[in-house]
Amino acid sequence: MSDHMIDGRPSTDPDRWLKSYYALRGAISIAWVAAALTVGPKLPLVAAVLLVIYPAWDAVANVIDARRNGGLRRNPTQLFNTAVSGLTTVAVAVALSHSMHAVLGVFGVWAALSGLLQLATAVRRRKHAGGQWVMVISGVQSAAAGANFLREAGGTALPNVADIAPYAAFGAFYFLVSAAWLSVVAARRRRSADATAGR
Repeated sequence: MSDHMIDGRPSTDPDRWLKSYYALRGAISIAWVAAALTVGPKLPLVAAVLLVIYPAWDAVANVIDARRNGGLRRNPTQLFNTAVSGLTTVAVAVALSHSMHAVLGVFGVWAALSGLLQLATAVRRRKHAGGQWVMVISGVQSAAAGANFLREAGGTALPNVADIAPYAAFGAFYFLVSAAWLSVVAARRRRSADATAGR
């Protein structure tokens, strides 16, 4: 049975949902990056809120996507990713009371785990949905960024929210590329269908 279901029924066009979903995630990530680079460094409270919101939104987004594709039980990698992101949200809130080095360490672990889970989700979906090759690359890059965060967390330089912005920007880029790729694929399908109908 297909992994892509809506309201308990198989979805006839999972790519349509994923195109909108990836575009939304890309847009929100861009907004987060803009806030992290402009307002975050000037206002510590805003920076703290941004740092907590980031993994929290990832958890919510995974739930939304999984529900449109059969539920969390049918999507174990997203179930695990939701749990990891939810725990990360709490861990970031706690780490903020200690130091930004601790926060960056938490982000490092989260980026590595969520990247591997995103990779696993993309591999599982590749037979049923388009644009997953981009998500594979994104997952690998996220895992690599997590390792880099962990290295920087042990350094002497004081990190801030802007240091996480490039990671979020790359995430936005990959989501938008996936959405664009799915749009191109859909346009090709329409042209092919129109050409067939016109024969």
